[in-house]
Amino acid sequence: MALYCAISNEVPDHPVVSPSSGAIFERRIIEKYVQENGVDPISGKELGLDELIEIKTPPIVKPKPPSATSIPATLKLLQDEWDAVMLYSFTQRQQLQTARQELSHALYQHDAACRVIARLNKEVTAAREALATLKPQAGITSVPQPAVAAEAAGVANQPTEQAVMSTEVLQKLQEKATVLTQERKKRGRTVPEELTTQEQLKSFKTLASLIGLHSASIPGILALDVHNSDTSKVLTGGNDKNATVFNKDTEQVVAILKGHTKKVTKVIYHPDEDLVLTASPDSTIRVWNVPTSQTTLLLRHHDGPVTGLSLHPTGDYVLSTSEDQHWAFSDIRTGHLLTKVSDNSNVPLTTAQLHPDGLIFGTGMGDSQVKIWDLKEQSIVANFTGHSGAITTISFSENGYYLATAADDACVKLWDLRKLTNFKTLQLDEGYQIKDLSFDQSGTYLAVAGSDVRVYQCRQWQELKVFNDHTATATGVRFGKHARFIASTSMDRTLKLYGLE
Repeated sequence: MALYCAISNEVPDHPVVSPSSGAIFERRIIEKYVQENGVDPISGKELGLDELIEIKTPPIVKPKPPSATSIPATLKLLQDEWDAVMLYSFTQRQQLQTARQELSHALYQHDAACRVIARLNKEVTAAREALATLKPQAGITSVPQPAVAAEAAGVANQPTEQAVMSTEVLQKLQEKATVLTQERKKRGRTVPEELTTQEQLKSFKTLASLIGLHSASIPGILALDVHNSDTSKVLTGGNDKNATVFNKDTEQVVAILKGHTKKVTKVIYHPDEDLVLTASPDSTIRVWNVPTSQTTLLLRHHDGPVTGLSLHPTGDYVLSTSEDQHWAFSDIRTGHLLTKVSDNSNVPLTTAQLHPDGLIFGTGMGDSQVKIWDLKEQSIVANFTGHSGAITTISFSENGYYLATAADDACVKLWDLRKLTNFKTLQLDEGYQIKDLSFDQSGTYLAVAGSDVRVYQCRQWQELKVFNDHTATATGVRFGKHARFIASTSMDRTLKLYGLE
């Protein structure tokens, strides 16, 4: 509600009220009137300046007087507005140019910083890997160099084919086979009481997914093995040319084994000693001492990539195959090449596995055949056909009666070595890639690694469990002691452990 002066009839800037008449006045006007007349202009009664009561009101905003009252004034107003807009636009363009220059400089600095960080991260990773390989020993001032087997004897590039193994070696192989056969007969078909049951295995869950065992710059773990007696020790071989020994109980890397010039495709953990064997397409086999992380023996017995590796039950000899179409049998203590044989088929050998007794072994061929050899006679005793595509992996069961084979045809074939027949074929999904096969130590379960990880019961050959945790092809699978856990590796750079929670 607006207030109006009783004298000027306008809205007062400083309103006051007269207690005599109750009328509202503009202070400056009523003060002049009272000074001249001394009475209230409305009631005519006497009134003093000190009797006036001030009224507190919000400040009054008076409207601006119209300025564009003519065409020239309107044009002048528009011209002023245009000039102001142009000045503001010029200022904004200058600020935009400055901001662009600052952003360009900041992006350049960011790119340079990222390059420095990437280089430093690479140096840190290399330093950590180098640090992990260092095992300082008291009193040792130099790192021992590996012995180069057979090369010193001048036979590394020209191995003797069809060489006859010494009587001492043959006797040692036969004695070991006799002992193992007798032990197997004593056990009979009894299953260890500690063995994981089928129902327990069906309840296996992923217990751990470990990444970082191998370099991220060249991802992929290609090979796996578990120590036979101390199953806490896990061995992996990777695309990064290294092999890694990992303790799954302490979750610590025990050793990083560096020396191969190409990827590590085959690994074996010695069942009784802290020794590791690795093979690579660089045509070499290395024997490592785990506590020192050093190569103790370097075997150069092949002229092509090594494709198969299998340790003899004596623990003193190793069987190897290569794309050079030969298999070799070597002494891992001395590095001597005991024999090197070709089957004259002009087909590369793709994999190998020694029989549990150690007197026969199987080789996979690039032409889809599996050949069974007599080690002592160095001759072929059986030839299994039926696969299509190169053989990728083979595995003998612990009882010595069965052989599992796989190729690039998405199936696993089971062979009876007594009847030399294929008695079962496990047909997997079309396009399924099989990279590894492994029986547990009792011969009760068979694990398959490939597009996923699967476990089969060996008598009925029924599928018990499928693990789909890997995000890429699984390359290796092994059972722990009494099948208490299962380990698998993959091209996704992870080592996964499965078991009961």
